[in-house]
Amino acid sequence: MENYIVSARKYRPMTFDTVVGQEALTTTLKNAIQSGRLAHAYLFCGPRGVGKTTCARIFAKTINCLNPQPNGEACGECESCKAFNEGRSYNIHELDAASNNSVEDIRVLIEQVRIPPQIGKYKVFIIDEVHMLSQAAFNAFLKTLEEPPQHAIFILATTEKHKILPTIMSRCQIYDFKRMSVNDIVGHLKHVAEQENIKVEDAALNIIAQKADGGMRDALSIFDQVASFCSGNITYQQTIANLNVLDYDYYFRLTDYFLEGKITECMLTLNEILSKGFEGQYFITGLSSHFRNLLVSQDAQTVGLIEASEEVRNRYKEQAQKCKPKFLFRAMKLANDCDLNYKQSQNKRLLVELTLIEMAQLSSDDGESSGLCPTKILKPIFKALQAPQTPKREGLRDVAQEKAKQQETVNLPKAAPAQPVANAASTLPHRGLGSFSIRRQQNSSHSQQSANAPTNVSVPTFENRPVNTTDLTVAWREFAKNLPQEDRALSFQMDNMEPQLQEDGQTILVIVDNPSLQSELHKIQPRIEAYLHQRLQNNTLRLTTRLREVTDKRRALSRLEVFKEMLEQSEALRKLKEEFELELA
Repeated sequence: MENYIVSARKYRPMTFDTVVGQEALTTTLKNAIQSGRLAHAYLFCGPRGVGKTTCARIFAKTINCLNPQPNGEACGECESCKAFNEGRSYNIHELDAASNNSVEDIRVLIEQVRIPPQIGKYKVFIIDEVHMLSQAAFNAFLKTLEEPPQHAIFILATTEKHKILPTIMSRCQIYDFKRMSVNDIVGHLKHVAEQENIKVEDAALNIIAQKADGGMRDALSIFDQVASFCSGNITYQQTIANLNVLDYDYYFRLTDYFLEGKITECMLTLNEILSKGFEGQYFITGLSSHFRNLLVSQDAQTVGLIEASEEVRNRYKEQAQKCKPKFLFRAMKLANDCDLNYKQSQNKRLLVELTLIEMAQLSSDDGESSGLCPTKILKPIFKALQAPQTPKREGLRDVAQEKAKQQETVNLPKAAPAQPVANAASTLPHRGLGSFSIRRQQNSSHSQQSANAPTNVSVPTFENRPVNTTDLTVAWREFAKNLPQEDRALSFQMDNMEPQLQEDGQTILVIVDNPSLQSELHKIQPRIEAYLHQRLQNNTLRLTTRLREVTDKRRALSRLEVFKEMLEQSEALRKLKEEFELELA
């Protein structure tokens, strides 16, 4: 059986012209060779798999070629080139600094530097992963690197430039290799597929290129893996199945649901995605990228920023025509907020679901809010939760009778006390929380009386509806997020609480961590209850709190809360904080 060679080795470039994605660097090296202006030390920096070691080998082969070409390339026919191609050249020495990083290894290298080349002009020493050398090895290498013999050239390669000593960097010419673009990788993979007689779809190659993250070696390794899975016919569906990539079709479907306000379909689609094993944060970051691609698709000048196949670009253009920029701005803001809050959330699925619900309600926004930040108001989701609408009546007589009935319903008796209701309404949060509708009915004969005259205050009446835990949690967090700026700390603490609906269906129990927080909740308890009554259409709800006990499940603490607990328990830490005026970043 013929020995199999992986594509990353089989199709490794042998000339500067075949190097992909590094045209600026290869042109500079070719010009330096043609002009004879060769430095004694080079430092090649960049991510993995972008061609650092490959360019170092091509450079070493070219400068030792006995018959260099006019375009700056090696001839490939002379004895030096043949020795290099067959792996028997004594003019090129490679050292892996990851496993040879001691002072003794550097001393052996220095001894080899003194020996001149037998064929060609230069001996080239390629030190890969040079940042792995020890401090003593670097110091032992400094003198030789600064003043090597005329026939010696050093090429240092590293993926972590920041770990190289400044004294080393100052002695080298530095070349920074860039990550390869998706288009460059796709073009090279097409060439490899043609050589291997493998059928491929452009969409599949784009997925492989994006998965490689700018590294050609990684792209070729993934290509070999997918080719083995697909048995010589690489399709998009087989590629995403093999690489466990979320199909972009989900994002197109969800965007259509958002524009149509189909919340139920959004929830079912999310459940399908999670059931396939995808993490919620991976999904939400992909959705953010989808909105970004839709935004850039709205302008012909920025369509080229989308790294996808032509077929997918056309789908982006088509869907972008349906989306308003205001919708995309707000949707990206919601997705970004969800991504930032995902790790600290105790109920991660609920966080993603709430984000999708808010996105689905953006298209039905009545325009009350402005700017890029969406208003944090959740409207009724399912028809069963909406108030029954009054059937439309025709005829002036029926309209007059209907208005009379509504007036009798909302007017409170004159003897009824109005002060508690007014206080409850006035204590509601001012931003985005809504308020009670208060009407002051005055007799026409007393319309000219002073403002101090008593007025009748009325509130909308409604049937007390049953409340479930999901609706309660949504309303609770909505109240917390819309607290004023000065109550931001309390808003964050309330957002992490889990209100519990008791068996009677009326009592709401909230467990708090300390008496101070319990006192803060008691102060705004009327505001919370008033908002929950209006939001959940139930006047029987009552809030109660108690301190957390040892048997209760303790929520995850933030870094600031952990720091405060440590200050309370350690006198030495508290003195250290006061002495140096330390604050938690």
